[in-house]
Amino acid sequence: MSAQRPALLDNHGRPITRQDVARVRLRASLDSGNRCGAFDAAAIGTADLAGWTPNLRSPDSALSPERDRMVARMRDLVRNDGWAGGLIARLCDTVIGPNFAPIPKPNWRALAHAGAGTIDLQWAAEFTAAVRAEWKRFADDTGRYCDAERAQTVGQMLRTAFRAKIVDGDSLVATGWREDRPAMAPYSTTYRLIASDRLHNPFGQPDTLDRRGGVQLDGEGAPQGYWLRQAAPGDWYAAAGVENYDLFARETDWGRPLLVHDFDREAADQHRGVGILAAVLPRFRMLAKFDQASLQAALLRTLVGFFIRSPYDTAQIREAMDSDGADDMGWYQTLREAHHEANRLDMGGVRMPTLAPGEEIQSVAGGEHATDFKAFQNAFLGCVAAAGGTSREEITRDFSETNYSSYRGAMLIAWATARRRRRDFAANTATPLYSAWLEEFLDGPGAALLPAGAPDYVSHRGAYAHADWIGPGRDWVDPVKEREGEEIGLRNGFGTLASTIGDISGRYWLDVVEENAAERQVLQKFGLAPDYMQPKSTKPAPAPQTEGAAA
Repeated sequence: MSAQRPALLDNHGRPITRQDVARVRLRASLDSGNRCGAFDAAAIGTADLAGWTPNLRSPDSALSPERDRMVARMRDLVRNDGWAGGLIARLCDTVIGPNFAPIPKPNWRALAHAGAGTIDLQWAAEFTAAVRAEWKRFADDTGRYCDAERAQTVGQMLRTAFRAKIVDGDSLVATGWREDRPAMAPYSTTYRLIASDRLHNPFGQPDTLDRRGGVQLDGEGAPQGYWLRQAAPGDWYAAAGVENYDLFARETDWGRPLLVHDFDREAADQHRGVGILAAVLPRFRMLAKFDQASLQAALLRTLVGFFIRSPYDTAQIREAMDSDGADDMGWYQTLREAHHEANRLDMGGVRMPTLAPGEEIQSVAGGEHATDFKAFQNAFLGCVAAAGGTSREEITRDFSETNYSSYRGAMLIAWATARRRRRDFAANTATPLYSAWLEEFLDGPGAALLPAGAPDYVSHRGAYAHADWIGPGRDWVDPVKEREGEEIGLRNGFGTLASTIGDISGRYWLDVVEENAAERQVLQKFGLAPDYMQPKSTKPAPAPQTEGAAA
């Protein structure tokens, strides 16, 4: 019996063949021999991922050392770049618009359970009507007493605050109380916009466990106050205030907001925000450089340099310049001058060139410009649109390469992002500011709205101050098709008149109904009721007749 040859065995006791060894070597060569884990994303030796070793940091640790530089760059970009400025303006118009206003919707069920008195749906409707009227009186006052600086209405202040939120990453609005309220001011409550640069750790100190980027925290990590510089950096007229800090409380002991700080929280343990342009800031610089280079190339293509070539070569020119002037160059220059003076030709006010013997005209044109600029620009603006939550067509206003279906789909995605941003801003900024004013209203002229036994405002602030905020309506792509779709949805109970009118026109549905009723009465008075106001006939269509029945 022959002896068995020795062999290497695998974990199942089977001999390892040459094919197994070759397969392992091939896999190792493809993996560069540096894959240490189960995930390709963790490889450190591949050509694509080599050198990419970011550190794990908390949001505050990553942002705090670099925020000021990043915000300064984003502001400079919005000021000087048309694409960036247009994107920010478009977002402000879509989310906030010209008149961002609340529709009070008190949680009457919760209030009815918490207190006595008649608190029902009818009371809620009366409460909504009265509060809306007083809010308009306060927010749209011509004297601008709602603004501590008396510069803007509340809607304009909210649009400015939202702009600061998406550009800087943070918005700050302080509520105040005017003790010496003039007679023409409807209320003592005031609002004041604060630059986010003023929110800063005292004297530039690093973050600590209880202080992050100027936000003072309690033991649970909840903001309790905000450290504000008395002046923004760069204000030379208030240089002393840059180094002086004040701690502003977040709210009073009974819950009235004093300083409203809003930012998009994208991760746990985050206390400052990041502007929406941060992810595409380097690309903006690339586009600006490419744009400038393409423009310079285009300008060069329009320039043509002309020169006259003489019959003398370089050596003859040098000899003539070194001589005493009694040479061929002297008489030739005299010949040229005499020739041009004696042969001046003008045609239509334009002088025609004439050449002396031995001369010829030659030209040099600029080079060709880059032909791939439009493709690069479109790809870049698509990335910017994705970061901003809008569509490329909305940024460029170029609809030449799109159709109804694709643009409609892009608009729906953009509308979903705009609606989310609107609700976040309403919950974090607008509603707290509204609740501060509502407290004064219900403690003063609005006290009669509360029935006997109603719960107090302090302990039920959220129930009383609950509101929906209405901004601009959704854009139309095809008004006929989309209005027909909304009508079908209303007929089949897929929506309400309030939600449909709010989404489409950005108005309160009851205002639209009241205006329609008033218009109908006036037009009918003069016999001018148009067809669109006539109720549609509900008479069923006649049944089709058979041939026998017709006979």
